[in-house]
Order: sequence, then C-alpha cells, then structure tokens
Amino acid sequence: MARILITSGPTRQYLDPVRYLTNASSGRMGRALVEAAQSLGHDVILVTGPVDIDYPSETKIIEVISTEEMLAASREAFAECDGMIGAAAPCDYRPVRVEPHKIAKTGEPISLNLIETDDIVATLAEQKGSKWVVGFALETEDHRLRALAKLERKSCDLMVLNGPEAMHSLDNQVEVLNRAGEVIGSFEGSKEHVAVGIFEVISRQLLSASAS
Repeated sequence: MARILITSGPTRQYLDPVRYLTNASSGRMGRALVEAAQSLGHDVILVTGPVDIDYPSETKIIEVISTEEMLAASREAFAECDGMIGAAAPCDYRPVRVEPHKIAKTGEPISLNLIETDDIVATLAEQKGSKWVVGFALETEDHRLRALAKLERKSCDLMVLNGPEAMHSLDNQVEVLNRAGEVIGSFEGSKEHVAVGIFEVISRQLLSASAS
C-alpha cells in the first residue's frame, strides 16, 4: 500500500486583516479522494485550506490558510509519501502588500497590485524523482488543450480535467489524461463515485507500475 499526499480546499491571500482573495472550492473532492484512498488501504496525509466540511477522523490532517503555507506543508509531507494528488484550488495570486489595517472606504476606486503565487504541484513535481504526481486542471475554455499544457508544464504523471461547475458542488464530471494526451478515464456523478474512478486509474497506471 502507498502513502499518499492529498491537497484539498481553497487557500486565502489576505489583503488586510479582514479581507482576502479566495475561491469557491469546498474540499469535497479532496475528501472523496481521501475516502477512496483509505478504502483501498492506503495511508493518507491531507493538507487542506479552510473548509466547512469534515474529513475522515482517521486522516492525518494539516490545516493551512495561504498558498505559501500549503506549499511549505506539502513539501514537508511529500518527503515521506510515495505520490501526490493535488486536488486543492490554491489562490494563484497574492497582493504585493498586505495592509496592516482594514482598508477604509473612500468613495474612490482602488487598485490591487497582485503577483503570482508559487505553483504547488509544479514545485513538488520538480523534486519527485521516482514518486508520482496527479494534478487537477479546472478550465473554462480549450479544456483538453489547456489541461495537457498543464500536465507537461507541471511534470505531472496524470491530469484530472474538470470545469467550474465542480466548485462547491456535490457532483463532478472529469476526464483523466495521461502524458500521451490520451483520455484514459471519464467519470461523472457524485464526487465519491468520481473519486473511486480516479483511483482505479491511479491504481492501474501508477501504483501497479511502482510496485513492479
């Protein structure tokens, strides 16, 4: 059996002490993946951003807030894992400056200067060696093309493609792509059902190969 790092949920990038950038990720896909992995006997380390759901009680859970915290925690956890599934939706941007006090309304427009955060999946995949990495791509246009570009750029072994309708939903519809650009799995239904399908592909493509 494998020890697997799973990232889940959103991150928050604060603008001031009370306001932040985030997204609608609920963590439900991450939870479903944890449950699917544990049902197969795998050991899971979960790194999660702020969510309103409960994860399985037997899971080793590391809670974080920002993308920087998620990267640091994931890097440390990945060192003792066989593979990683990056199901989280970290903020891609952070403010150049976090204001020390609440930004007051003045009646005038304000400008936010944002810079990109480090890509968690790509950063860990650069150091994976013999380990495997599965990424998630949420796209709104040119779905497969963009997912395949991410797979290559991030040095993933598989990429799970889904759309914005998955955000904060009980259901999901995904395609699993390999490095050759082939769709090797397509699943639709509850996130629990989809997670089982994703793990069937991971077991066949990655876990069996690493055990042989």
